Amino acid sequence: MILPSHFEDYTRQLMGPSLYEKLIEGLQQDASASIRLNPFKPHKTTQKQSPNTAIASASRVPWCANGLILPTRPNFTFDPLLHAGLYYVQESSSMFISEVLRQLVHEPVAMLDLCAAPGGKTTATRAVLPAGSLLFTNEPMKLRASILSENVQKFGHSDVIVTNNYPKDYRKAGQLFDIILADVPCSGEGMFRKDPNAINEWSLQNVEKCTALQRSIIEDIWPCLREGGLLVYSTCTFNAHENEENVEWIAQNLGADFVEIKIKEQWNITGSLVNNHPVYRFIPGLTSGEGLFMAVLRKHGDSANVMSEACASATKETARKRHKGKERQATPSADIAKTATWLQGDFTIIEEKGSIRAIPTWWTSVYNRIKSSLYIIHAGITIGNIKGRDVIPDTSLALSTSLNTAAFPSAELSYTDALNYLRKEAITINSNVPTGLVIVTYRNQPLGFVKNIGNRANNLYPQEWKIKTSHLPDSDAYII
Repeated sequence: MILPSHFEDYTRQLMGPSLYEKLIEGLQQDASASIRLNPFKPHKTTQKQSPNTAIASASRVPWCANGLILPTRPNFTFDPLLHAGLYYVQESSSMFISEVLRQLVHEPVAMLDLCAAPGGKTTATRAVLPAGSLLFTNEPMKLRASILSENVQKFGHSDVIVTNNYPKDYRKAGQLFDIILADVPCSGEGMFRKDPNAINEWSLQNVEKCTALQRSIIEDIWPCLREGGLLVYSTCTFNAHENEENVEWIAQNLGADFVEIKIKEQWNITGSLVNNHPVYRFIPGLTSGEGLFMAVLRKHGDSANVMSEACASATKETARKRHKGKERQATPSADIAKTATWLQGDFTIIEEKGSIRAIPTWWTSVYNRIKSSLYIIHAGITIGNIKGRDVIPDTSLALSTSLNTAAFPSAELSYTDALNYLRKEAITINSNVPTGLVIVTYRNQPLGFVKNIGNRANNLYPQEWKIKTSHLPDSDAYII
């Protein structure tokens, strides 16, 4: 690996000879493979029972209870359980957000993951937020936002809203958040060993541009964070301009105090290279994973928890409407109303532009408040789409943790058939399965829907989600 000379000179001076040598040693090693299990979709196979030798000998990520570091990198694409949302492939340093939120968040919150694609930190965040929280996850770039939405839906949560907006767009929604995670675009020095293009694109000028862009992003979103709320700032780069200098700028110019996270010495997390502020650096050669910088700041002032106020307001509004007996939501048609039986839980069924969404009732008022201000590409659960007089169920429903499994017959697929289904190819299911809408499963985990018409099953898997390669592995891709 040949690094830019300006990077070497600057980083050696910043880190000092010993730490810099550790970094270079780490960058010369192969990047580790790690996964984070979805605790809301537990699987019966335990780590020790797994037929996959990689997972059987995996080690735990110290700062994430659901994180596993694999000794080798399997081909994840060909594991149907990845597509079913049972785990996410994520480098281990980024899982530190789980520990940050575990220490700091003890009541329901409204949180925004501002620059969220492809969804690693979003799904990690949702796994540790207290019940009753509402997570907004955003990506400004349209294609990346679609990938984010796909990963959110695969993990199956109903209390997530996915948006495709620029930070300043959120100002129209007001002071909406208790916590904002800003994993800002950066010069990508932490990606050097995974992506050679990151080396080719690096320059001092790019570092300067990224530093200015990061400040602009935080300045744009700052009014949306309540007084006393938390900003979690992170990058995947090493230099101090985009890290220590930027969080110092936030503290001094926008008004915030640093928040300390308790860490264990054996985790080998490095502190600030510039001052004594509590910040957290993950440096290859010392920690597993790629490079990461993270700091937490608390906005000056004090105000009520946003989620508590929203829920209290929603409760009062519901009681008022029931008391007056008016201003009720339009009653869905019979065909649409029946879709509520496809779910477990308390949901409000909403029809929008030919699609049917199930919004958890406790945050319907929040949804109604912001839907005209933001470009929402997914919210709650997409139950299905209206086609003539029928409702065609959506894959989002099949993958939801709120799915009423008794609402549909199911058909278990072999490994080969599961891959064919995920390629959106035609499959044949057991002749004993009733005709009509059927959930197909692999190892008892839902993958999506088919419409069984007897001699064949029409594949309803989303075209944009399908596995595009036609290669078929020689054996089952057991990962977990």
